[in-house]
Amino acid sequence: MQLADFDYPLPADSIAQFPLQRRDGSRLMVIERDARTFHHTRFSQIGEFLPENAMLVLNDTKVIPARLIGKKMETGGKVELLLVREKRAGSCRNLSLRAIWEVLARPRRSLKVGTRVSFGDGELIAEVVKIPADGFCQVRFYCEGTFADILASIGQVPLPPYIKRAPSAEDAARYQCVYADADGAIAAPTAGLHFTQELLERLRATGIKTATLTLHVGIGTFQPVKVEDIGTHKMHAEYIHLTAAGAERIRSARGAGRKIVAVGTTVVRALETAGSTGTVTPYRGESELFIYPGHQFNVVDALITNFHLPKSTLLMLVSAFADVKLIREAYQEALRHNYRFYSYGDAMLIL
Repeated sequence: MQLADFDYPLPADSIAQFPLQRRDGSRLMVIERDARTFHHTRFSQIGEFLPENAMLVLNDTKVIPARLIGKKMETGGKVELLLVREKRAGSCRNLSLRAIWEVLARPRRSLKVGTRVSFGDGELIAEVVKIPADGFCQVRFYCEGTFADILASIGQVPLPPYIKRAPSAEDAARYQCVYADADGAIAAPTAGLHFTQELLERLRATGIKTATLTLHVGIGTFQPVKVEDIGTHKMHAEYIHLTAAGAERIRSARGAGRKIVAVGTTVVRALETAGSTGTVTPYRGESELFIYPGHQFNVVDALITNFHLPKSTLLMLVSAFADVKLIREAYQEALRHNYRFYSYGDAMLIL
């Protein structure tokens, strides 16, 4: 398939810039694949449409304050870094163990190997150690104290670039799922943002089961597809951890005839990676799995997801799950009914 098959026009005012007052107050489009029908409701009512005794699989990754704004120590010029992936874990104090991170830098063209950037009041210093040709930089961090603590103090919520405002104190909580637990993501698994603890408890009381896994959302979420033949696109690797207990819980649910409902595209990628043979097994490591139309799904029966960017790998995954034409019609339906798009936007449930 071609990249143009996943393009669509989107008015700027359809992109949600702020979260709603209530997480589960967002709108929900329920899509029946077989009947090819759309139903409009609220996310708080999702229990009325989930398969009976289904299992929800949640991604418990937690967004870190991965956006750093500082100044070059040589010139005072502004530099913004987005932490992408830790290449080597380390200590701030021990010279031989200093942490090295892969980052996106802006402006990248002004940096060279050896450039040092200061953040906060000098609590954190980054030194550029490598500038590969792939668009990323590698930096070594220096600080007095624990890197995670300093990051929590001076880092910012890494809101997506289509949210045209500075992050606020509210974003620190709202750009995070209520069940987030494992630090490591640079973007939220946004389908999960609609859930409240009360809604989850209400669903469990009706017989819905839950299981968790971890996929640390990385730059692959934002990385644009630049090739016309989408089959030649290479995904940026993302870290997945599905424990033995979690895998067993999901296998048992499938064995009992429960439908597996993935909460978000990240869960689809994780489950289809861990269940590539048809049996869900424990998994710990990175995945470059790219799901696009033609993919044979082995684990996932239903999907909760937000509305995604044109020409994005996420839109391609959803189109693979539901059918390209049906998703194109669903997006047109959403625009006609003034749905809110992207991270802080509304959701769909594909059955």
